[in-house]
Amino acid sequence: MESLRALAAQLGIADLTGRGFLSVLITFVSAGVFTWFFIPRLRDFAIQVGWADQPNERRLNKEPLPNAGGLAIYGGFIVSIILAWALRPIAVDIVNIQVLAILLGASMLVLVGFIDDQYGLSPVTRLLVQTLAAILLLVNDLRIDFNAIPFLPVLPDVINQPLSTVLTILWVVALTNAVNLLDGVDGVVGGVAFVASFVLLATAAQFPDRAAAVVLLAGLSGAALGYLRHNFNPSRIIMGDAGSTLFGYTLAAVSLLGTLKFSAGASLIVPLIVLALPLLDTTQVVIGRLARGIRNPLRHPDKTHIHHRVLARTSSARRTAVILWLVALACGTVGMSLQGLRFHAIVGTIVSAALCLIFVAYRRVRARNLELAQTGQGDVE
Repeated sequence: MESLRALAAQLGIADLTGRGFLSVLITFVSAGVFTWFFIPRLRDFAIQVGWADQPNERRLNKEPLPNAGGLAIYGGFIVSIILAWALRPIAVDIVNIQVLAILLGASMLVLVGFIDDQYGLSPVTRLLVQTLAAILLLVNDLRIDFNAIPFLPVLPDVINQPLSTVLTILWVVALTNAVNLLDGVDGVVGGVAFVASFVLLATAAQFPDRAAAVVLLAGLSGAALGYLRHNFNPSRIIMGDAGSTLFGYTLAAVSLLGTLKFSAGASLIVPLIVLALPLLDTTQVVIGRLARGIRNPLRHPDKTHIHHRVLARTSSARRTAVILWLVALACGTVGMSLQGLRFHAIVGTIVSAALCLIFVAYRRVRARNLELAQTGQGDVE
């Protein structure tokens, strides 16, 4: 037992049997289990009521595919947070208010995303709601301080305050849309969101005063893993905008939570690197569309995203997802290294995340093969 405690200490876990670690573990597991087992029931209901994406030239599905997975992710996330709060209430009132602000903003985006999935909303409407959700964070003192960004000049408050406000809104809206735009191949966003939230969870868990961030990230990563069990190719359900904007917004918001910031001068470096894949993808897509003369790049979808390019080379949705998972794991490794985490903690986090991904991918492939065996078919992948 002592050797196990020593290994846990090297990974940054102070007490394996302590209330803090157990509450985080229960949060992660409960989110995953709820999402895992709720999705099949939600899928059956979605098929009955017609909540599905129809096949078209941009989609990989050949038949209507239920698009309500975001509701299951949201359900698993919220249930796990409520359970965590019951097990270990966060004592600091201001942190409670900030956590509630994040949950309220996420709930707004899930609702609007779901409406958009089923009925369609204009980009202006979606952008307005995203901006309102970002302002909700600002009024609860969740913001980027421009003067805290390294290598930039310190500005007087009269300039710093409005500039920090604009920068915060841009960060939240940009990351929300970046994760949303990455959702184009089975398993990509679920896996990348799991890796990002799991790495940020491990980063925040290294410090004793970051309980709020740890709880939110444990619930988010667990829900992502439970969803991925049903979304690895061939997908049985997709998350839709409700799920992708939930991931993007929550990751952006938690990165602003004071308990996650590891220094005043570099509070966003780790999230920036961990989330580099969706941010770089959106950047290159927008620049490419503008270069082709498209005046509103967000209203003209195409197949220039990174996942589309990788898919064109691999001709396999599974291989595409795995390659992008590996990129996300590499980004997570760099981010944790710059954070200054110990080698054992970095290796333990990356290996644990990889094993979780392998497990859910294996379970999905195994279930698919059993389905095909019953019908006498073979797996084309």
